[in-house]
Amino acid sequence: MTTRDNTSSILLIILLVVTFPIWFAIGAALFGMVAGIFGALIGVVAAVFGACVAIIALPFKLIFGWGSWHWGHWGFSFWHGHTFIWFAVIIVVILLLKNRR
Repeated sequence: MTTRDNTSSILLIILLVVTFPIWFAIGAALFGMVAGIFGALIGVVAAVFGACVAIIALPFKLIFGWGSWHWGHWGFSFWHGHTFIWFAVIIVVILLLKNRR
């Protein structure tokens, strides 16, 4: 009986040693998948935060022209560029939508 138990133990050890790379690869793949999903979740949260900041900053960008800094141009840039035209278009659209109701 002892010989049979010894043989079973040795076969089990050989089986574990031979299949260790497969189990290690499966564990590493699962770890990589979990890390990737966690990274994707962080990316989605950062994207939502960025979109919220962009929505809040958009009216200021359209009205005051912030974010388009040129050399030697610091300060209020409402009349420079096409910002006033966009501001006028927004006002006209708001008035038309208000009159439509």
